[in-house]
Amino acid sequence: MPRGQNSKRRAREKRRQNRAEDQALSAQATAAEQEETTLSSSPVLQCAPSRSPVAGTSRQPGKARATTSAVAGVSHPGSDKGAKGQAEESETSSQASASIESAKDDPLNRRVEMLMSLLLSKYKRKEPIRKVDMIKSINKKYREHFPEILRRAAARVELVFGLELKEVKPNSTSYTFVNKLDHLDGSLSSGWEFHKHGVLMPLLSGIFLNGNRSSEQQIWQLLNMLDIYEGRRHFFFGDPRKLITDLVQAKYLECRQIPESVPPCNEFLWGPRAYALTSKMQVLELVAKISGTTPTAFPKHYEEAFRDAEERARATVPAMTGTRATAGAQSEATSSCHSQPQ
Repeated sequence: MPRGQNSKRRAREKRRQNRAEDQALSAQATAAEQEETTLSSSPVLQCAPSRSPVAGTSRQPGKARATTSAVAGVSHPGSDKGAKGQAEESETSSQASASIESAKDDPLNRRVEMLMSLLLSKYKRKEPIRKVDMIKSINKKYREHFPEILRRAAARVELVFGLELKEVKPNSTSYTFVNKLDHLDGSLSSGWEFHKHGVLMPLLSGIFLNGNRSSEQQIWQLLNMLDIYEGRRHFFFGDPRKLITDLVQAKYLECRQIPESVPPCNEFLWGPRAYALTSKMQVLELVAKISGTTPTAFPKHYEEAFRDAEERARATVPAMTGTRATAGAQSEATSSCHSQPQ
């Protein structure tokens, strides 16, 4: 076949492939819109009535945006200077809403999600991560935007999962993940825990920085900054409201009704399994890594985390002493039984 005809045939095949990809994306978007409508009708999370305020906690919703930004890694912790009047609060709120809407409309966001999906899939399957596969996953039409898409995807994966994407060798086309959350290695490698802990650590961080409790609105503000929106199915986590419900039912989070709130509102605290899983100091260290600073850059929270670490240490010593005493008593009893005359 003449060379000219071959070129035309390849051009026609490429056009058909591009049309097929566009149609597939359109179908996915339509399905997502339909599912979004279904998700938006899901019932409101039912929480237990609130008990007396916990010592050392506070109810200061004005801090929500600052602490949310710190956990999301978009501002330095020194930016939290408290409220500066209703006018500034309103302006900041409008800016936050505009930022969220802008993120939704960003045409590259869909490609970032697609690349994140590929990266997480490669990590879970322990497959090599190659640049050619990443470009293919986002469509070659976006090749010129690849550096920006990769930067965003890598930053989000590091924030949510603690996985840092690095080149295998300088200027190479192969990448690997380095796990920055060593104390969660076992959890991150298993199916259910991998999904849940991915969003759990940012939530625990936000709750801690917000005075050990966050309203449901503040929780959604944080999730929005992670590109997780109420009523919109997430490509990796699925139904966000079900995700939060699962974390509450698994006792990683505790949900309570805020007394006398009109309309009724919920608030979230650390659950018992969260205290068993991690500590305030470990969470603060995570926030510091994300913010590119050290835990001492959050002086009040560092002091609280330090006290928490001391209390944990003091609680561990009596438990270990009691265990040794019980073992000694059992050993002595066994020895006494063997020494009795037959």
